Amino acid sequence: MDYNFNEIQREKVLIVGVDLNSRDEIDINITMEELKELVYAAEGEVIESIMQKRNRIDAAFYIGKGKAEEIALYCEELDIDTVVFDNQLSGAQIKNLENIIQRKIIDRTNLILDIFAKRATTKEGKLQVELAQLKYTLPRLIGLGKALSRTGAGIGTRGPGEKKLEIDRRHILSRITEIKNQLKAIEGVRKMKRNQRIKSQIPLVALVGYTNAGKSTIFNELIKSHDEYNDEKKVFAHDMLFATLDTTLRKCQLPSGQNYLLIDTVGFVSKLPTQLVEAFKGTLEEVLYADLIVHVMDVTSKDYELQKETTLKILKQMGATDKPILTVYNKLDKYDNCVKTLYTEDYVYISAVKGTNMDLLQELIKKKLYGNYYKVKLVIPFDKGDISSYLFNNTKIISTSYVEAGTEFLVELDEKDYNRFKKYIKEE
Repeated sequence: MDYNFNEIQREKVLIVGVDLNSRDEIDINITMEELKELVYAAEGEVIESIMQKRNRIDAAFYIGKGKAEEIALYCEELDIDTVVFDNQLSGAQIKNLENIIQRKIIDRTNLILDIFAKRATTKEGKLQVELAQLKYTLPRLIGLGKALSRTGAGIGTRGPGEKKLEIDRRHILSRITEIKNQLKAIEGVRKMKRNQRIKSQIPLVALVGYTNAGKSTIFNELIKSHDEYNDEKKVFAHDMLFATLDTTLRKCQLPSGQNYLLIDTVGFVSKLPTQLVEAFKGTLEEVLYADLIVHVMDVTSKDYELQKETTLKILKQMGATDKPILTVYNKLDKYDNCVKTLYTEDYVYISAVKGTNMDLLQELIKKKLYGNYYKVKLVIPFDKGDISSYLFNNTKIISTSYVEAGTEFLVELDEKDYNRFKKYIKEE
């Protein structure tokens, strides 16, 4: 997909956050900076930001009527198109705020849904986004009247769900049921493919991590190792939040000859809407079947701890914490601090853009997937062509020759294949 980011007419946006002084709350400065990036990803431009300290949220106006009137003046003065709030708003709050501010009011969840709607390209991705949009809209119908009437009016109004936004509750519920049935059918196809993959015994590696950590760039570098690679197999990579959305699966090959499958997943973000986690559960659950999780982190990010905590929290929610995890600290080319140890068995520092230490990453993936290696001679009978074919496609073969009993291989085997083909080992 070709995106042209240079000719976008960006909406003028004012962002609003509330600091509740709670120990459980993420630092508001971090989430507001992230909100700014989300607005940019949604084709908006943040003109001004407002942060307010409160002991509790105002039930009617979220920020209080007085602050809403103050924001209305800001919007008039700065010619603001849209006001984006850092947390979820109720339908009543949206209605009350729009009445005072006289601008389009959306919240963080609606903003993220909007980005997802713009980026989804597969049928499944579009259905998942529409389902999340409808679930978000349903309890807010009373407050979304003005916004919903602005069909095609930019941020917060586009996507697969936009043509459904003015239908009544009964029709929304009917559409939700219809989408769930379609997704169930797609899940059946995915389950069948997954079972075939499991039978093939090719290991699966899942890339996970915060949005814009560089997963897609790493993905594109790793898949170049396979014989079947061409440019059409690459995924879109761009330096912005949620540049890619749809989950992609491709073949990779280790330098030692073994094949593995690599899956690129949607990036995580703090305060990820519940509707999205639910809607994308079918796609994200592929991580549960991975033999290895590669957790990608942006080593240059000042929000390093938040990103790490968010990703591990979502993996825990998914029940994927029992999987072996390899941590990849990406964007080493932009990192100013000295790194004393570039890699251990559990982590590695790389620059996917520059190709730095990608060989180390491949080596660590091999160790995590296959463990110890054995160099052995195997004699495979001529009538066991399926075994010979497996060795050619999935192992590092040093040499082959033909003897009376069959094909003789000098080959490197991982522990699993060593035990599997032990009876064919030629004793010296």
